[in-house]
Amino acid sequence: MSSLITQDEISDETALVWLEDVSHLDYVRQSLDRLPTRQGRPAYHRAGRMVGYAQLDPRAKPSRSSGTFRRRVFWLLPHDRDSVPHGLYAIGAPAEAIDPRTLAPGNKGRKTERSEGGPPSSAMRELGITLPL
Repeated sequence: MSSLITQDEISDETALVWLEDVSHLDYVRQSLDRLPTRQGRPAYHRAGRMVGYAQLDPRAKPSRSSGTFRRRVFWLLPHDRDSVPHGLYAIGAPAEAIDPRTLAPGNKGRKTERSEGGPPSSAMRELGITLPL
């Protein structure tokens, strides 16, 4: 889950590769997967589709125990908002969802009003609190 990803775990990222135009996506799901390589398109074994992945610096060290590399993978499930706009995530977003506009190599990104599916709550407006856009 995105909240469990730390800046240290993604500090070796050199690029994010998008497999489709994410400018129209309100959110993408992100996970930190154990992969056999530092670069290149990883195999994808989830339902839905992979929309992007991170590439690591050639000097990134593998795990001592498994020999794998921890790399971020960005993905969407068939019931996510981009495919079912009035479905389960019409308002709100999955815990691991991040606004793709806030992502960069080595930056874990964040949720925004857009990724959460709507305007701020009345309590947030009364307090003058807004999420980054």
